Amino acid sequence: MSRKVLATISLVIEAGCAKPSPPVGPALGGHGLNILSFCKEFNARTAEIKQNVPVPVKLTAFTDKSFEWSFSSPPASFLLLKAAGISSGSSKPGHARSGTISLKHLYEIAKVKKSEKGNEFVPLQSICSSIIGSSKSMGLFITT
Repeated sequence: MSRKVLATISLVIEAGCAKPSPPVGPALGGHGLNILSFCKEFNARTAEIKQNVPVPVKLTAFTDKSFEWSFSSPPASFLLLKAAGISSGSSKPGHARSGTISLKHLYEIAKVKKSEKGNEFVPLQSICSSIIGSSKSMGLFITT
């Protein structure tokens, strides 16, 4: 017998830094979920990821106050900014450059994104094209 879903919660939490304070506490506490058990489990499962890396989390809460959650790789924009060595993208993409990134970096980011659930059967070339579009919208110049 399947459990009845109460809510689906999407959060972005820094790896290894889940605390009962906002945004985690209010999001889970509002549905009556055990905040401390989630924080401990999240911190343990993301311990191998570098600190201060944003990790997207999808949490499914059930009516019996239990929950299941999964996380994916950091957003492509975060990976692009780190690869370019800058703190933010251009305020005028297409007109002003905020930094440069090589095709090798784009390929490595695409390989990370391909390992995510749901991208197993997407061609690497398609993922690269998507990341190229993201980099252009951030004002990054692509070098060979």
